[in-house]
Amino acid sequence: MAKNVLGGELQTCSVSPRTGFYRDGCCNTGPSDAGLHLVCAEMTAEFLTFSKIRGNDLSTPNPMYDFPGLQPGDRWCLCVQRWQEAYREGVAPRVVLSATHISTLEFVTLEELEEYAADI
Repeated sequence: MAKNVLGGELQTCSVSPRTGFYRDGCCNTGPSDAGLHLVCAEMTAEFLTFSKIRGNDLSTPNPMYDFPGLQPGDRWCLCVQRWQEAYREGVAPRVVLSATHISTLEFVTLEELEEYAADI
């Protein structure tokens, strides 16, 4: 069983919309997850705009990939490097620590994540 950044069992991030690299609702990772979709984040309008400007439009539906498009308040497994970039720019979305994969700590500190914690 995968662990979260707090050392406990990785919790579900979202099943509606269904997230995760493997679309299992969790921010699980594996060898084929080149983007490292590790961070369970609560979307904000500010972050969705930031991501779209950076070339990853998460708000527009894409039926070809059964992607509904995200709205503020939706939870989604973000690529850790996108979250880190948003953190540096001051637009990082809140993080659900219990549903954020422990491998995130290879890129950002727990203290940085706790600044944006949605579940403390």
